[in-house]
Amino acid sequence: MFPPEMNRADSSARVAAGESWDVVIIGGGATGSYAALDAASRGYRTLVVERGDFASGTSSRSTKLIHGGVRYLRQGRPGLVRASLRERTLLLQNAPDYVHERTFVVPVFSGWEKLYYGIGLKVYDLLASGHQPTPSRLLSKAEAAAALPTLRTDRLTGGVRYSDGQFDDTALVLALLRAATEHGAAVLNYTAVVALRKEAGRVCGVELRDEETGATHAVTARVVINATGVFSDEVRRLDEPGAATTIAPSQGAHVVLPREFLPGDTALMIPKTSDGRLLFVIPWQGRVLVGTTDTAVDKIARAPVPLAEEIDFLLEHAALYLTRAPTRADVLSAFAGLRPLVRASRGKTSALSRDHVIRVAPSGLVTIAGGKWTTARKMAEAVINRAAEVGALPRRVCRTESHALPAPELFAGNGDNLTAADVVACARTSMARTVEDVLSRRTLALYRDARGAGELAPLVAATLAAAHGRGEAWQAEQLAVFRALVRQHLP
Repeated sequence: MFPPEMNRADSSARVAAGESWDVVIIGGGATGSYAALDAASRGYRTLVVERGDFASGTSSRSTKLIHGGVRYLRQGRPGLVRASLRERTLLLQNAPDYVHERTFVVPVFSGWEKLYYGIGLKVYDLLASGHQPTPSRLLSKAEAAAALPTLRTDRLTGGVRYSDGQFDDTALVLALLRAATEHGAAVLNYTAVVALRKEAGRVCGVELRDEETGATHAVTARVVINATGVFSDEVRRLDEPGAATTIAPSQGAHVVLPREFLPGDTALMIPKTSDGRLLFVIPWQGRVLVGTTDTAVDKIARAPVPLAEEIDFLLEHAALYLTRAPTRADVLSAFAGLRPLVRASRGKTSALSRDHVIRVAPSGLVTIAGGKWTTARKMAEAVINRAAEVGALPRRVCRTESHALPAPELFAGNGDNLTAADVVACARTSMARTVEDVLSRRTLALYRDARGAGELAPLVAATLAAAHGRGEAWQAEQLAVFRALVRQHLP
């Protein structure tokens, strides 16, 4: 599935021609793409640049949930839950092709647990302000076992059913960017910001480098937004080399298992693990997604890899609830993402705020960090409001609350039966440039089944080479890079 066509050549030509911009957004993930739509739909001349592929960082490595955050109730943060549930409602309304309802069951093993989780999830319903797709309710032991056929029933006394949202993260990013282009925005992947341009100490644009050709361009802008997630400190240091570290990254790992581990349409929510987090076992793309961990990391990697202990953690906790204990041999794919948590205190990263923070440097560089996928629209609204002030742009209202996103184009392949025509569609409609772009983010093949994706790589490399005018050396390099990536996705 793809949004309608985006054209890299057109955007590149506009940059090369010296077009000036009201807003330049650095970062093509969740926040950057929503900010692009917000700015462009207000009528601001908008450019988005991403040094890799769109959504190639944290935004494509999520647990695929649009949710209020049940665990924030336990932390006594109803305001954050209410705001998140409101955004969930808007996404279900505005992006029904990308976001849908998913039913969850919390298994309980005592009368006290049923009361505790039952009341908690009723509060969750109430905080949704009448917009809970399906209200929560208590389940008997038989009902819980019927909803989750592979759930272990020893000691089980019942369950609590509730509803939340599930989505295709990368497809949503592409839909947002496509919608932004319909409002006149230019979007460029594989385009790095190598420097910030300044006049009298104020940021007035960026220096860009095309990562494919090496060509450089000077771009002028009324305001520049740093929406690079875990890499936001890196961009801030282009402005202030000695800028203090503000991001405390946390790694979240996931494993993907065959469908037989959790048949049916109901997801399992494990309310408490040994590290105090929730754990989800979710039907996804004809497979089962298990995640996520919360591991503090010191190094911010562009392509994070699940740690051995994270994979073991996920498998061991899933085994406590499933009739068949999954092993490493069952894992079809494993992946990890880095959460851009804002450093506010010491302690576990799971305790750090998921709220977003907007900072304006003395130079006028606007940085937005923190937050989560569910609240990306609200984050974008806030940062564009602030950027408009910094850039002295005409005041215009946000339009994204009711902005319907374009429906995807359907194509024959889904990652399992990919054809050359499908690969061409990836290149033509959504700016796929590499084998990884196609097999990781356009078709999700790498996440669904890493070994199977490896088998599709030669077809993709040959087709992209023809589409983009690449030679055999490029194909060989692409295959080598992707085979290494496949190995990283297998335990």
